[in-house]
Amino acid sequence: MPDTPKNRREFLKACATAGAVGLWVTLIPRPADAQRVHQIDPSLKTPDWMNHYYAYVIDLRKCIGCGNCVRACKRENKVDERFFRTWVERYQITDDEHVTVDSPNGGHDGFTGNVAQGKVTRAFFVPKMCNHCRNTPCTQVCPVHASYQTPEGVILVDKKRCIGCAYCVQACPYGSRFIDPRTHTADKCTWCYHRITKGLLPACVTVCPTKTRRFGDLKDENDAIRELVYNELTNVLKPDLNTEPFCFYIGFDRAIR
Repeated sequence: MPDTPKNRREFLKACATAGAVGLWVTLIPRPADAQRVHQIDPSLKTPDWMNHYYAYVIDLRKCIGCGNCVRACKRENKVDERFFRTWVERYQITDDEHVTVDSPNGGHDGFTGNVAQGKVTRAFFVPKMCNHCRNTPCTQVCPVHASYQTPEGVILVDKKRCIGCAYCVQACPYGSRFIDPRTHTADKCTWCYHRITKGLLPACVTVCPTKTRRFGDLKDENDAIRELVYNELTNVLKPDLNTEPFCFYIGFDRAIR
């Protein structure tokens, strides 16, 4: 059998099924992340760990559940119609503290009607995506080092290496990963890495009409994101997992999960 990328991928996937992870992890070296970024897209600037560290802030007091962000993400990143890189959930809490969460079509088309059973005492929207954690489970379980962290803290997937084993999908505690049925590789939010490395904002940030979504560089003393993260009362999802997410929320509610 000729040694082609397809054959190598099928072989590695078979190894994963057989439980031979330890062997092929040692056989496949981890490339330098900065070098790999340039190999994936030569037009990207060389990342500089010392000069940039990105973060994302979501102000839940402002989200109106319009779905602009979800639609912009799909257009910009050509996301398969069956999946979402970012989505919006609606929380409805009744007078007896029962929590109802819905996200019709990922919030792509907005929200209508009342799905909670009982008198709703408070309701709000929660945009979600990959949290780009510092201590991320997805990179730890990837047997071929396809999931990795760039020098600026962004978590990416090397589609040339990914074998579609879905270990990272299962490991992500935020439900942000999926296997793209078109490529049979892992996919997720990249904070529009192809844009931010060229000085642009993520597509979802540019279309938010209420400035619910904010993105910036924690290394830049003049960036408003620094003040939001360091001076506002912010929370992260599932803090007990110690994944150290870099997606921060303002106006967090105890019902969010």
